[in-house]
Amino acid sequence: MSGGVDSSVTAARVAATGLRAFGITLAMWAGNRETVRDRGCCSIDAVDDARRVATALALPHYVWNLERDFEDEVVRDFEAGYAAGVTPNPCVRCNQRIKFGVLLERARAAGATHLATGHYARTGRRRSLTTLHRARDTRRDQAYVLHRLDQQQLQSAVFLLGADESKADVRAEAAALGLGTAAKPESQDLCFVDSDLRTELRLRLGGRFAPGAITDVDGTVIGEHAGLPFFTVGQRAGLGISPSRPDAAPRYVIQLLPASNTVVVGPREALRSSTIEASAVRWVAGAAPPAGTRCEAQLRAHGEPYPAQIEAGDHHEVLVRFESPVDQAAPGQSLVLYRDDEVLGGGLIRRPA
Repeated sequence: MSGGVDSSVTAARVAATGLRAFGITLAMWAGNRETVRDRGCCSIDAVDDARRVATALALPHYVWNLERDFEDEVVRDFEAGYAAGVTPNPCVRCNQRIKFGVLLERARAAGATHLATGHYARTGRRRSLTTLHRARDTRRDQAYVLHRLDQQQLQSAVFLLGADESKADVRAEAAALGLGTAAKPESQDLCFVDSDLRTELRLRLGGRFAPGAITDVDGTVIGEHAGLPFFTVGQRAGLGISPSRPDAAPRYVIQLLPASNTVVVGPREALRSSTIEASAVRWVAGAAPPAGTRCEAQLRAHGEPYPAQIEAGDHHEVLVRFESPVDQAAPGQSLVLYRDDEVLGGGLIRRPA
């Protein structure tokens, strides 16, 4: 129970079944930290909201502090990624390692058999396999951030909001139930970022970045950057360089080169690629689909899926070819593959050779 409307309605639906259930809210801030800002799913005020909902639903409610686990499994990976010149997605890692990792393990130890969350996604069955599917309302779909869950985790997962509901439907249901979170606004920020991302990275990565050259694709130095962590592939705004002439085409970040501490910029055409490689691959079914499998590939959490084909894949890597060149492939982000609405699996986008 994150203290938001989605997990509140999920809790209400679970309570309505009459099954023995209890609510858990995760607290992942330092014990001596004072904050009044709503920091999403792990803030102090989120705990208060979740507790009020649990009380209204007559559910026992517990707060489990997973600060150390969150720091070790999510925050350090976030920092290491940016320091290395890639763009990580902490939500993917948090769902795999914390919510359906540490939290699920502790819930099982407390007697639970399943974990119901407010994610917009669906599960299904195919013979002995549990399958993962996109939400029917694709605008709210969150299967992307769940693609690394294994069979054990998926078998314990309960997603009650992925069938037909829009966000408006969920809010209306919460209001009809008299839940105080019905009109609560959504948090769009990373839960552990207290300020803007650039400021946060400066604080967290002090001593792990340095100024360096900005070059054009031909190697010509055209400016200086403050540090690789402040750039991501595909970025256009905030490059800190002036156009060579008033009518010059916009420049985008094409590559981040940690070995030489260089930001390479160029025209949008230089971003486009027909093939993308990903490493650290996880397949929902446990095995890679055969080469030639037609699919759709999504490159960012809120991006569009593109028609593609799996050229080669195994337990470690996958090579995907797109029907038309794409330009959203930022190293460190997840490449997630779908067939119709079913999630096949995904991995971390590699830096181009």
